[in-house]
Amino acid sequence: MTNISLDNLKNIDSGNFFLMAGPCAIEGEEIALRIAERLVTITDKLEIPFIFKGSYRKANRSKGGSFTGIGDEKALKILEKIGKTFSVPTVTDIHESAEAAMAAAYVDVLQIPAFLCRQTDLLIAAAKTNKVVNVKKGQFLSAGSMKFAVEKIVESSNNKVILTDRGNTFGYQDLIVDYRGIPEMQSFGVPVVMDCTHSLQQPNQSSGVTGGKPELIETIAKAAIAVGADGLFIETHPDPANAKSDGANMLHLDLIEELLVKLIRIRKAVI
Repeated sequence: MTNISLDNLKNIDSGNFFLMAGPCAIEGEEIALRIAERLVTITDKLEIPFIFKGSYRKANRSKGGSFTGIGDEKALKILEKIGKTFSVPTVTDIHESAEAAMAAAYVDVLQIPAFLCRQTDLLIAAAKTNKVVNVKKGQFLSAGSMKFAVEKIVESSNNKVILTDRGNTFGYQDLIVDYRGIPEMQSFGVPVVMDCTHSLQQPNQSSGVTGGKPELIETIAKAAIAVGADGLFIETHPDPANAKSDGANMLHLDLIEELLVKLIRIRKAVI
């Protein structure tokens, strides 16, 4: 696995893929800590390098009244507490250049949302924090086009870059995954992650609430590991049906350990 330069990433030499996982959004301290504790326990047991994921704010919503967050500083402090409590790195997404320095004070990895992966000022602002920058590939871009996102960050004196695939637009209300993109993006010299939950979204529904096919998360994850993905991105929640954001495509927290065990077997078979 390509080194992603995270000092507190445990089990980096285990030979496993790494995992970015957590709830879509930070809904509150108690539930975030509960999810983090469960994920840390599982990944420590399975020797999977782990980064806790949680959005401090959801800026991209279909409906104006959708949940966006509990307050930026409050959510970022929860992410900071999780990192310190469990000694794991944390990742959150940023949406505007001015947010980069603010979020970097609390987390280890700054994530660029797929719709914003071409925003030069945002990429440069993230790079200048000297944090690891995880750029999600736009649904509207080829894998090859992501080399320009990598270049923008590297040219800003930051070579700590991760690329994450999350599917390609297919028609108006569905996405597909082109697994050829994983080795193509790895050729840029950076780790490549497969987002197993957002790639199963069904956006632009007439209800204004994004749908999904969580029953296929295992399929997406297995294929990604078989192709050689360096890491996986999985949003998970103990009660997806009542999650405040993106519950339609999240994996139930109770199912994640069994899935990871299967994926480790596949990893061992193909390396």
